Amino acid sequence: MKWIKKGLIYSPDKLQDWKNNSTLQPTPLILNDKIRVYVGLRDKQGVSRIGYIDLDINNPQKILKVSDSPVFDIGEKGMFDENGVVPTCAVKRDNFIYLYYAGYALGEKVRFQVFTGLAISKDEGETFHRIKKVPITDRVENEELFRVIHSILFDNGIWRTWYGAGDHFVNGKAKTLAAYDIRYMESFDGINFPNTGIVAIPVPEGCHRVGRPFVFKEQNIYKLFYGFGSEEIPYQLTYSESVDGMTWIEKEINLPLSVNGWDSQMMAYPSFVRINGQGYLFYNGNNYGYDGFGYAELITE
Repeated sequence: MKWIKKGLIYSPDKLQDWKNNSTLQPTPLILNDKIRVYVGLRDKQGVSRIGYIDLDINNPQKILKVSDSPVFDIGEKGMFDENGVVPTCAVKRDNFIYLYYAGYALGEKVRFQVFTGLAISKDEGETFHRIKKVPITDRVENEELFRVIHSILFDNGIWRTWYGAGDHFVNGKAKTLAAYDIRYMESFDGINFPNTGIVAIPVPEGCHRVGRPFVFKEQNIYKLFYGFGSEEIPYQLTYSESVDGMTWIEKEINLPLSVNGWDSQMMAYPSFVRINGQGYLFYNGNNYGYDGFGYAELITE
């Protein structure tokens, strides 16, 4: 692969309390005349709510609109998503938009827990409403702390699903570190899921996590962008391919950290779109998107 980094697209303006810092996990959806990118925007306390940035479909560097208020807010007190919501996957289905999201709750003996919620929009993605207050992927055996859907494709009558899962933290130098890998499972309706999945991408030696699997299918090949990292090596991006969506072969991505600037220390939370044959990879940079999100343009594959 050969890329051209195009730089930052959006940085939080800090003019509104609810989007004071960070623009987490860009999650694109192609609409008729634009690319709508759902993101998690943090307030001064670090709590994320979901908004969007609309981009020109022919020039992703051009911002058309930024949502003035959250399109989806945190959950009620005591719920699994009371301390933050971050978009993971947006799907058009039956004239509605289905938004899968990560819901965060803080813990006393572990730093946090995160599970998948599902919200639906009936107004072209301007507002979303939960289908229920509880997670659609709640805790199960061996996935007690983390169980978050990041990609879901309707493929040959089945909703094929790739998600991050884990059951523990490991001790770091300054704090405990969440440990999770990438797993695969199937659903008949995209709402109800089995209690077990299979490990699709294990954690590499020397790391404690692989995350944000963004999967799409082209010419009968499943293609996967994701991140890997450790305490010593902040998130970086990689790419794999598969013929069955379960067994993956890593390929050379050729997209290293920049020498300086917003993505010189970390590249995380990738998502990919192809428009009129041109591919664009959106991602976060240093400190989990504190400066915002940007993109790279795919030149050759």
